[in-house]
Amino acid sequence: MSDKSSIDYAACGVDIDAGNDFVQRIKSAVKTTTRPEVISGLGGFGGLFAPQFSHMEEPVLVSATDGVGTKLLLLQEHQRPKVAGQDVVAMCVNDIAAQGAQPLFFLDYLACGGLDAKTMAEVVEGVAAACKTCECALIGGETAEMPGMYAPNHYDIAGFSVGAIDRKRIVDGSTVKAGDVILGLASNGVHSNGYSMVRKLLELGEVDVANASFDDGTAIIDELLAPTRLYVPAVNHLVGENIEVHAYSHITGGGMYDNLERLLPESCTAHVDIQSWPVPRIFDYLLQFADVPKAEQYRTFNMGIGFCVILAEEHVAKATSLLEQSGEKVFAIGRIETRKDKSVVLQGLET
Repeated sequence: MSDKSSIDYAACGVDIDAGNDFVQRIKSAVKTTTRPEVISGLGGFGGLFAPQFSHMEEPVLVSATDGVGTKLLLLQEHQRPKVAGQDVVAMCVNDIAAQGAQPLFFLDYLACGGLDAKTMAEVVEGVAAACKTCECALIGGETAEMPGMYAPNHYDIAGFSVGAIDRKRIVDGSTVKAGDVILGLASNGVHSNGYSMVRKLLELGEVDVANASFDDGTAIIDELLAPTRLYVPAVNHLVGENIEVHAYSHITGGGMYDNLERLLPESCTAHVDIQSWPVPRIFDYLLQFADVPKAEQYRTFNMGIGFCVILAEEHVAKATSLLEQSGEKVFAIGRIETRKDKSVVLQGLET
């Protein structure tokens, strides 16, 4: 008779049956995102997608991958899994839209210390809702239980998306020129960048996040953890109306500085007037707890502008109207000028 312990995978912290039940639970949410090109359901070894490029002369695939960062710690603490789902989609598809492309499909990767089927299902429901908004199919994913790697009730999420665009319509900043206007689209708040500083500021302020509120009674947590805005529908509207856009910029890590600089020709400078849009109050609230230099604020956070559209002045009025029809708050925040020194200048920035 053996004196060895008898174990199964569940005793090690991984429940295969629970994983299969989880897949069944999320099928209805995933189904809402389907597109005609999807030719497989969940459960296969890979998602199958038969692209239709007959309307393009030279189709080019555009890919992006990202996560949610340390915002997840707050989302988990305050039980907002659907926001995590939208955030991971937004961080990927907004980057694809910044090339002028349409996201086609999305896959997610969920890793957790132990499978809490309800929480994980709500994450995927958030993913599915965001994909549906962007007309992007959720064609697969992976959920991994890794006890010992992640603490109980903790999870991480990453996403991967593929889009497409006709080569002649790629928007890469190469046509940006002096005289162009920069339109800024309002953010929902902090989005999914800078949360290592957010968490430090909350710590310094000794903030009871769950119970703190603004003077009007609005809960701080609601604005602090608002989901990253999805800019795909707005870009699709411009593309559908054949508006000639010279560049888009998704304002994420690096803020206005880095995300405008990365798309500018060497001959151009982006001059942005930081007084031209209202900074959401969540930033003022957070920044009261420490002395953060202004330049650092605008390099760490989006400060109220989540996406930029750069185009010739003659197209500004029509583009603004179309963007507003898409539900965006639009501000003319600056212009492109001939470069003399810096690539990005934030006018009104106090040092």
